[in-house]
Amino acid sequence: MFLPTTTQELKKLGWVQPDVILVTGDVYIDSCYDGIAVIGQVLLKAGYKVAVIAQPDVNSDTDITRLGEPALFWGVSGGCVDSMVANYTALKKKKRNDDLTPEGINNRRPDRAVIAYTNLIKKYFKNKKPVVIGGVEASLRRIAHYDYWSDSIRRSVLFDSKADVLIYGMGEKTIIELADCFKNQDDFRSIRGICYASNEVPAEYIELPSFEEVKRDKFKFIEMFHEFYKNNDPLNALGLAQRQDTRYLIQNPPNYNPSPHELDEIYNIVFERDVHPFYKKMGKVKALDTIQFSINSHRGCYGECNFCSITVHQGRTIVSRSQESILNEAKQITAHKDFKGIISDIGGPTANMYENYCKKQLTSGSCKDQRCAFPDICKAMRYDHSSQVDLLNKLRDIPGVRKVFVGSGVRYDLVVEDKKSGENYFYEIVQNHVSGQMKIAPEHYEQKVLDKMGKPSKKTLLRFKDDFYSITKKAEKNQFLTYYFIAAHPGCEMEDMKKLNSFIKSELKLHPEQVQIFTPTPSTYSTLMYYTGLDPWTLEKIPIEKDLKRKQSQKEIIVK
Repeated sequence: MFLPTTTQELKKLGWVQPDVILVTGDVYIDSCYDGIAVIGQVLLKAGYKVAVIAQPDVNSDTDITRLGEPALFWGVSGGCVDSMVANYTALKKKKRNDDLTPEGINNRRPDRAVIAYTNLIKKYFKNKKPVVIGGVEASLRRIAHYDYWSDSIRRSVLFDSKADVLIYGMGEKTIIELADCFKNQDDFRSIRGICYASNEVPAEYIELPSFEEVKRDKFKFIEMFHEFYKNNDPLNALGLAQRQDTRYLIQNPPNYNPSPHELDEIYNIVFERDVHPFYKKMGKVKALDTIQFSINSHRGCYGECNFCSITVHQGRTIVSRSQESILNEAKQITAHKDFKGIISDIGGPTANMYENYCKKQLTSGSCKDQRCAFPDICKAMRYDHSSQVDLLNKLRDIPGVRKVFVGSGVRYDLVVEDKKSGENYFYEIVQNHVSGQMKIAPEHYEQKVLDKMGKPSKKTLLRFKDDFYSITKKAEKNQFLTYYFIAAHPGCEMEDMKKLNSFIKSELKLHPEQVQIFTPTPSTYSTLMYYTGLDPWTLEKIPIEKDLKRKQSQKEIIVK
């Protein structure tokens, strides 16, 4: 069922008052790809009455007051992406389009949505019920962070919004524990996966350099970020504290990853896979085309690209759903009134990390002193593609399914280095699961830039390319590779882009269109480099392009 979003729906359900009202910067799509929908349905399954207000007008009380006040708490999210990323380009120009807004017009999501919505609630409800913030925007802005759009160090969004609690990471476990505490009027401060304000630091918590220290000293900022980053695994992370004004931000250790069974339970929820009728009448939502008939097979990413925030938000440990759960979801999809036989994606943050794991990671947590896939893939990591091949074969055999595409990005170094089943996986993907084009993201080709990005060696890229076109030719398919590149990343200069352009023309023999200018986003190592101008591990100076025109010039070397 759709979660209610109007008073008429509340009456039909016989609800006098919702226990929880969730507010989001996206239109409400009842889908496992919509964080608010997942959190809402998980709460509903646990017995709580949950309603949703999507994209409320922040200039009036019309939307935010239409359901009244919740019995327990408000939940606020900026949406599936940080609102500043959703609203502005890398060159700080206002974006015209928003795929998660009806009609695709970017006119419903406020800047710094988490702060704007929390202030809106407190304006009209006078701070009576707690406000809990979460989602990507809150999660990645939970400590002192560099904000590209104001070119400044900002405090935790918990302090700037004056919310009561911040949930970070994938919050299904945390939200149930918190709801239970509010219901029973218990102290919530020991719950994992939350941040809160306090006058004192709990025993055995690591005290980070204060907001004032990191604001004036870039070396302190680097020290803070290292400590923050390495304390993100629930099996070995310590609690953190950071003085923000007269109080401390307290970050409890992350909540435990769900077991495969627990993940199955979340995705076994039957979602409507559509825009809520209240919002659907406002116009087409472009994002629905991508997510409506996609299947999420796993969570987490151990790739740890320095410009990507997935590792900080979802974690390095891969948690995979069972084949049974995934196949049952596919069968449910075939019964949907809009289904035409095509599953548009089966994957996760990285498509081919399904059922990848490291035994040490599962028992003791991720290593704090080395990475799983950079500069090379760790020998302890199991990256056998055979289970993925088996899953794809079974999905293709489901009656009513004509095609199953792998639309998520594929980590090509895993395919090339998997001597056991990589070749078979590659053949299956190219033969049966590519929709005309296959996405890969080398991002660059110059090794010194790749090193700053935390990306794999350039050698595996050419091997992957050659194998792709060889298999494509044998299969008599008209398919091609789509490459994603980044311009103006820390460490990248004009000369590096010229060399990349030469490589693209001579080796890839194409004119790329998928070139983006690096956008510094909170809580990534690349953003740390951008702000400080230093390599955070060697403390050596690195070239940073901050002039907007020169950033554009770097991109134009490739696209013109």
